[in-house]
Amino acid sequence: MLSFKNTRTLLCLALALAAAAAQAAVPIEHWTLPSGARIYLAATDALPIVDVQIDFDAGSRRDPPAQAGLAGVTAGMVEKGIRANGSDPAMDQNALGEAWADLGADFDASAGADRMSFSLRTLSEPSLLQKAVQLAAREIGEPAFPEDVWGRERERLNASIREANTKPATLAARTFSKDVFGDHPYGNDTTEATLARIDTAAMRQRYEQLILPCRAKLSIVGAVTRAQAETIATTLLSRLPTPAGGCAALPPVPEVAPLAAAKDERLPFDSAQAHVWIGQPGYARRDPDHFALTLGNYILGGGGFVSRLTEQVREKRGLAYSVYSSFSPGLHAGSFRVGFQTRPDQAAEAVKVAREVIARFVAEGPTEAELKAAKDNLIGGFPLLLDSNRKLLGNVANIAWNDLPLDYLETWTARMNAVTVADVKAAFARKLHPDRMVTVVVGGKP
Repeated sequence: MLSFKNTRTLLCLALALAAAAAQAAVPIEHWTLPSGARIYLAATDALPIVDVQIDFDAGSRRDPPAQAGLAGVTAGMVEKGIRANGSDPAMDQNALGEAWADLGADFDASAGADRMSFSLRTLSEPSLLQKAVQLAAREIGEPAFPEDVWGRERERLNASIREANTKPATLAARTFSKDVFGDHPYGNDTTEATLARIDTAAMRQRYEQLILPCRAKLSIVGAVTRAQAETIATTLLSRLPTPAGGCAALPPVPEVAPLAAAKDERLPFDSAQAHVWIGQPGYARRDPDHFALTLGNYILGGGGFVSRLTEQVREKRGLAYSVYSSFSPGLHAGSFRVGFQTRPDQAAEAVKVAREVIARFVAEGPTEAELKAAKDNLIGGFPLLLDSNRKLLGNVANIAWNDLPLDYLETWTARMNAVTVADVKAAFARKLHPDRMVTVVVGGKP
């Protein structure tokens, strides 16, 4: 049997090899298990590692507003212990940590706006792989949700929230999110009040309703065959309940409403820097404008020192050290956001300049030279998005979650190259409305 030291040594050697072995786009296989779980496999033997991600439609968009944060704390509590089942003993958080360390493997549970995710990384050596998969299956299927641990965890989270509330960045983010998303779940905020309404019974109920094999999407990357991948997937989901009547459709979540008018929020805060956010709802990840918007955003404010916003706000006027723009697409329209910090007495001028840059870009689009430079940079950096198992896993999971074509990675470069100046201009005109954006400035005296 391999010792903990040996397994860690092998894993470190494997990771070192990853830096020198950039992976080409690996073909993706896809099939559905009898349970309804969907598997996406990118088999590659470049490294003796297997990475797995399991995604469920159980993110915070399905949290009751009064219990905002339920998805995140539920995912966090999955790792706090597992209950006894037959001859399998209960394990607390410390015992689980030791078990994973002995295997030289890693397991993680997390939740975002759209999904709850479980990830497993292990060496592909058969005995280690089998034990890691079995332990992960227990953690996924038999979380204990210990009441005493949740009590301590809630106090820790409350302390973190209280500390965050003393910072202008927190106020800016909360105000911007609420103004952009309104009543949509993307705008919900976890507070001490919402945490007070969450107990372990609510976690168990939510888990039993949403974490089911028929709702799972499994992305698997590494040195495994299709048959091995199917065994891994089946085992990982084996301890979850299977509804007798199959999975009922989950209730639909409404789309993000477009903004009807501009909104300005100027909030005083005793800070050396004013925090500024400007934006609106953006687009959903499946939108066909994705490639044009990605390139256009690089030119507008996503390209660092070569972006228009940096040129006008920082380089020409010295109003901010850094300024950026970004889209955050999800199952629904995530936000488009321009963000920067500036001296409170310069905030009005900086906002004016940033708005002018946005409006001009939407009206005129990029130049041919700007688009070529953006393509050269993004396409040139594409191999770095695939140069490790973990990065490849993230891309496969993105394809699985958003129902993108299986050849998405193989055609990515061609689709980026096909974007024209007219495409970028039209996409931005469809998505952004400079006269209807939210502007939040936090900082300065009342």
